[in-house]
Amino acid sequence: MTTSGHSAVAPAAPKIEFDFDNGNFIRDLITTNGGGGFPPAEAIAPGDTSIYTWITFLFQVSWFDALAPYHPTAVGVYSRIDRRPAEESATNRNKNIAGLHASYQVVKVAFAERAPVMRMAMQAIGLNPDDESEDPTTPVGIGNIAGKAVVAARLHDGMNHLGDKGRTYNGRPYADYTGYTPVNTAYELRDPSRWQPALGPHQRRVGGGPGDKGVFTVQQFATPQLRLVQPVTFTDPADLELAAPDHLDHTDAEAYKRAADEVLQASAQLTDEQKVKAEFFEHSPVSLTWAPRAAALAHELDLDGWAQLFITTSLARFDNLIAVWHHKHGYDAVRPFSAIRHVYGSTPVTAWGGPGKGTVTDIPADEWSSYLPAGNHPEYPSAFTTLCSAQAQAARRYLGDDVLDWTHAFPAGSAQTEPGLVPAGDLKLSWETWTDFVDDCAHSRVWAGVAFRETAERSIPFGAQFGDRAHEFIQRHINGDVES
Repeated sequence: MTTSGHSAVAPAAPKIEFDFDNGNFIRDLITTNGGGGFPPAEAIAPGDTSIYTWITFLFQVSWFDALAPYHPTAVGVYSRIDRRPAEESATNRNKNIAGLHASYQVVKVAFAERAPVMRMAMQAIGLNPDDESEDPTTPVGIGNIAGKAVVAARLHDGMNHLGDKGRTYNGRPYADYTGYTPVNTAYELRDPSRWQPALGPHQRRVGGGPGDKGVFTVQQFATPQLRLVQPVTFTDPADLELAAPDHLDHTDAEAYKRAADEVLQASAQLTDEQKVKAEFFEHSPVSLTWAPRAAALAHELDLDGWAQLFITTSLARFDNLIAVWHHKHGYDAVRPFSAIRHVYGSTPVTAWGGPGKGTVTDIPADEWSSYLPAGNHPEYPSAFTTLCSAQAQAARRYLGDDVLDWTHAFPAGSAQTEPGLVPAGDLKLSWETWTDFVDDCAHSRVWAGVAFRETAERSIPFGAQFGDRAHEFIQRHINGDVES
């Protein structure tokens, strides 16, 4: 057999300089990938909130569990590995090795499409990704044990990661197995208080992409089974009450119209800063990962501190979203685009007119579009707002203060919805405190046109409770105050 073209011999993997003794794999390797977003933007679309939250929880709990044997008192969440002698944690070497091997064990199963990337990265820093040792006296073995234990505990937790729930052949990863069916269709709003799947161009990402033109799809509720996933800090999400969204009851015409008008008003008054913030908070791999990273840097945490902060915030987000999906499923609330069309029909309204149009006064309500695509799940409560709030409260409790101290720069024209136009000049966003961060996160959902003001405001306290729960749970594991 003959071949043509270049040699099939793969080039040697590039070498990456990493100081195992003094470095920090979370800070220096994991969260620097993709400019800090983890997983990076090209791996998970910005709106894939439920999948992102599930995957990152598995990763970050594996870091904590892999480092636990090197801590004076800590006990893993999903593994119980004997404590190592204190001299083995005199530097960060063993912790870094254990944490990276734990990560790789998770990525091979929970995020297999990224396994080749991490494999190359491990080789580039001198580790052997094929070392499957489970010797609990070595950092490689500890990492492998910790990572495999996380996978074993969560692989069949109800998320349907393998897509084999109720199926024998042709699995559909993360597919619904609960039989959810919307009351409304994309073509008919039968109940104006309930969620209506949007009909729109085929684009998972803001700005679309190759092959999207002329292809239109109808939304499906993304991972409605998330409400059935096994939580960590509570037993039943039904026990965590959330008041009904009475502002979205269409039989109360005045309240319903007011909710729609508040979204239109925000749309009409959009500034460049608000547009950039809307896109920023929508982008989970950046906004949700970079925030605890910024806080860890601001507080000069050591490697243990990074692992503990990240698992505390990740657990807060994870349990929060299970409860959020329970209520999204139960209330099945309408999105702004449906409510605005129901209230105004084809009557002209004042609002953002689309990319490059600015604010217009004559847009028919049934042609209005939110600045960002509406999420593929019911509106109430606001998932992103609760995630920001849960994470912020978890960080406050762990760090003992409200300091975030984060500035993020956006070059002129870097927005995705209106590239080349927004922002008009270089823009820096700053959040001195977690409170500032949460407030902007909540408002960003209204600026994006995908959530109602009252929904966003109610979502803040609902999310915060999971920060408290996560902090208390992880503190018990840090202090070893758990059953062996």
